[in-house]
Amino acid sequence: MTTAAAGGPRTYQVRTYGCQMNVHDSERISGLLEQAGYVRAGESDDSPDVVVFNTCAVRENADNRLYGNLGHLRPVKDRHPGMQIAVGGCLAQKDRGDIVRKAPWVDVVFGTHNIGSLPVLLERARHNTAAEVEILESLDVFPSTLPTRRESTYAGWVSISVGCNNTCTFCIVPALRGKEKDRRPGDILSEVRALVDEGVLEVTLLGQNVNSYGVEFGDRYAFGKLLRACGDIDGLERVRFTSPHPKDFTDDVIAAMAETPNVCHSLHMPLQSGSDDVLRAMRRSYRAERYLGIIDKVRAAMPDAAITTDIIVGFPGETEADFERTLDVVRAARFSSAFTFQYSKRPGTPAATMDGQLPKQVVQERYERLIACVEEITWAENKKLVGEAVEVLVAVGEGRKDERTGRLSGRARDGRLVHFDAGSYAGAIRPGDIVHTVVTYAAPHHLNADGEPLSHRRTRAGDAAEAGRTARTPGVLLGLPTIGAPAAAPEPTTGCAVSH
Repeated sequence: MTTAAAGGPRTYQVRTYGCQMNVHDSERISGLLEQAGYVRAGESDDSPDVVVFNTCAVRENADNRLYGNLGHLRPVKDRHPGMQIAVGGCLAQKDRGDIVRKAPWVDVVFGTHNIGSLPVLLERARHNTAAEVEILESLDVFPSTLPTRRESTYAGWVSISVGCNNTCTFCIVPALRGKEKDRRPGDILSEVRALVDEGVLEVTLLGQNVNSYGVEFGDRYAFGKLLRACGDIDGLERVRFTSPHPKDFTDDVIAAMAETPNVCHSLHMPLQSGSDDVLRAMRRSYRAERYLGIIDKVRAAMPDAAITTDIIVGFPGETEADFERTLDVVRAARFSSAFTFQYSKRPGTPAATMDGQLPKQVVQERYERLIACVEEITWAENKKLVGEAVEVLVAVGEGRKDERTGRLSGRARDGRLVHFDAGSYAGAIRPGDIVHTVVTYAAPHHLNADGEPLSHRRTRAGDAAEAGRTARTPGVLLGLPTIGAPAAAPEPTTGCAVSH
């Protein structure tokens, strides 16, 4: 048990940047620290004993953001002897010892493959009064064997694979996370059941490329089977997944989505570009026609499906004609939402050295036109739902203006954000409860439901939220072999997802 100088348990805070897999990793980091005797710092505690940065390396400003935050923390640490700072995640895997060189007040640097060694590294750094840098090159123990401190009573992330076998020229993550490693279906379903036993209603299956799941054990239909198996878990009301890759998306997955009642009709399908020439330069092994064909099949099977995407503007060599083709695909696909990015040069990726790097002002102008196009479509699609009844899973923190407007917020089954009036149920609705209500207003990024709710269902997740509990699952290990060379003292690890 680690104890603070005053004799109480040492406190910790985890600061997370990046994708859903990073959020999931941070839950593992919190679980490990609490298992080691640390206690989560309170909201108002500006000087916890341990601060962990779980970093992302996808965007160009990731480095500046980290070092800026480390700089702000230095005087805090100077005023609190014994405080420790740890840096993990993709940026740690990439920069390694450079982090301690640039910020010598950092105590621990750990990579994407050895998240489980963090408590030991913190103790070693304290004992030796010197920085500890440990970066493993390959996955040693699957991250889901680690204990978890879940952030939500009603929704949970479940990792089905880590790493990626794709070679997209703009993406640095496969180099930092390694080749795809698939988790056995029985282990995944065991973790899902453990979450449901804790009251969780919604599970999101995570992977760098979820629909290539099964490649390691030779079953190309494994992901569709996994979705169907989730449909047999009593008490599991919603199943989502992210992210698939269009090149691997198969008809059996569409059928599993359409035929499994608890699988939500929401699909995040990264486009990246609507230009075949740009897709070829990105090393994306599909073309616009193939992409739109998948969208058509999804909508034929599930007319109510909400489809979201990722789009990169300003990739090296992108012409105005290429960009116009992207707008054409956006108009044809009718996305309910899109995550839009200006191309960001990342050292170590093939795209960083390509000819045709575009001026910032060109990229910015195209980016603004893309956003205008996307919002015109998402607003039009949302307006179609005015007057429709929606099922909302009540959430925490989704509506930043809720306190001022008197509304509550949550997600519909299709993933859309809904702000709603509690009406006569005011005071009775808890996070994790289910509300049925009618949409009265649509905006580009959300729906409002300002009438009396049709119904309110109390749930076990709501009971847990009311009692102040969150799901804390131990590591789930059902005979899963370790990955990589055997070690005398195996130390667990992690995985990441990025827009694919």
